[in-house]
Amino acid sequence: MKLEQLKERIYEVMDFPKPGIGFKDISPLVHDAASYNFAIDKLAAWAKRKKPDVVVGIESRGYLFAAPVARELKLGLDIIRKKGKLPRKTVCVKAPNEYAVEYFEMHEDTIKPGQRVVIIDDLIATGSSSISAIDLVKLLKGNPLGFAAVVELCFLNGVPAIKKAHPEVDVFSLIQYKE
Repeated sequence: MKLEQLKERIYEVMDFPKPGIGFKDISPLVHDAASYNFAIDKLAAWAKRKKPDVVVGIESRGYLFAAPVARELKLGLDIIRKKGKLPRKTVCVKAPNEYAVEYFEMHEDTIKPGQRVVIIDDLIATGSSSISAIDLVKLLKGNPLGFAAVVELCFLNGVPAIKKAHPEVDVFSLIQYKE
């Protein structure tokens, strides 16, 4: 399989969730076993080179990719959730995105100081959620090595924003949309 074939499995839904937005629907990609496994294999190969101690996934579509990558690398999975969804004591960061201001949380005992971390999500848009996720890992004194996503919307300049905020963090995406 090639990346262009993978891109064909992502459908654009116009005017969702609001007028003027072209939503990238990854549901067909995860539905197709060959495409899904190809994406996981590529993400896992990237992550393996980083030699992480743990994989972190971002709620909710990020879990679709982070969990199988963690399994492939025989590592644990830590999760970032939106505020108020975790039952024990948490740490929290502001996580503005294209649509609203939200907050990300992790249990305070998930990431150990110095742990090598890769973070995986489904999509990089403006980079604000990615930056917040990296901030959260750092707040827990983890060492974020890289941030990966299946889709990057290059025209929203997310990767440059991430690199500006966290120049030491490698950023990787499988599929890029230039416009």
